[in-house]
Amino acid sequence: MTLIPTDLSATRIADVVCDPNREIVASSRVIDLSVGIVVCIPCFRRPQHLRLTLDSLVSQRTPRSFAVVMVENDAARRESAPVAAEYLAGGRLQGVCLVEKRQGNCQAINAAFETAQALFPAATRFLMIDDDEIASPDWLELMVRTAEATGADVVGGPVVPVFDDDSQPWLSRHPAFCPAYDYSGAVPLIYGCGNCLITRAVFERFERPAFDLRFNFLGGGDCDFFVRCRDAGMTFHWTAEAVITETVPQSRTSLGWIAKRGLRIGAINYRVQSKAARSAAARMLVFAQMVGRMPLSLVRAASLLTSSKTVVAMHPVMVALGSVLAAFGIEPKPYEASKIVS
Repeated sequence: MTLIPTDLSATRIADVVCDPNREIVASSRVIDLSVGIVVCIPCFRRPQHLRLTLDSLVSQRTPRSFAVVMVENDAARRESAPVAAEYLAGGRLQGVCLVEKRQGNCQAINAAFETAQALFPAATRFLMIDDDEIASPDWLELMVRTAEATGADVVGGPVVPVFDDDSQPWLSRHPAFCPAYDYSGAVPLIYGCGNCLITRAVFERFERPAFDLRFNFLGGGDCDFFVRCRDAGMTFHWTAEAVITETVPQSRTSLGWIAKRGLRIGAINYRVQSKAARSAAARMLVFAQMVGRMPLSLVRAASLLTSSKTVVAMHPVMVALGSVLAAFGIEPKPYEASKIVS
């Protein structure tokens, strides 16, 4: 164990954050540089919920030492920073909080993982949880144990919605909220980093930034990253027991929001597949496939109407429409600060 008092290591911390757009704003009194596990937490205008997220990390049932790296992505208001400082200064968690002045989903995630790798040179496993999520008590132990037992490059787990408005329980089965898998085992791909573990070796295979900034305001930079991991031959494992719950406010259960979510998923699908296409002919094929899925989605929706609510049945149509719009250069930008409701 290599313990350093942070008041004696300000120079080291400053050296780690050599980007002028990043600023360390809080740190624990002592940092153990020998930790092998770091939990990364992008933060944006949810200070009250961040307390719940951090409480869930404090309560982890594991003998393993770990650190946290929090990234405040609202450089003006900085509402998350005082909460982070409270937990760090009080010794409830060890690590740092930094401000990433460049706003956007991928900017915050890149800042978290890059700082974690630089500040904790012995760390080999990097987990991520969002500031609107709560980790179950055995989450970290299960994720790390899975990585050790399987040798997987990437481990994923379910993010289970908890709705503020519980009058529509069927929403948990909507594709916009339902986890990708319902079993533990090897899987071909995971699609999001809201509950994931990535090994250092994965990051070392790619140039920085790992998460493509072209997805910064659309979202889907995590999906693109994991597709590139798959194409590079890396392995994925799913741990169904390592549950994280996501608090879903009522504003995200409206028909309008769900429809926009479908459009965004379609836009991400097109962007990821188009990016992976290496030639003009391949890109034209992706374009043709996306346009061709529109009539097929209507058939799929019609079949779903016999057993599902209309909002579920229409999801394939919205995804297909989102892909077509993206093919013509029309994309949503939900991660722009002006589009985010505090």
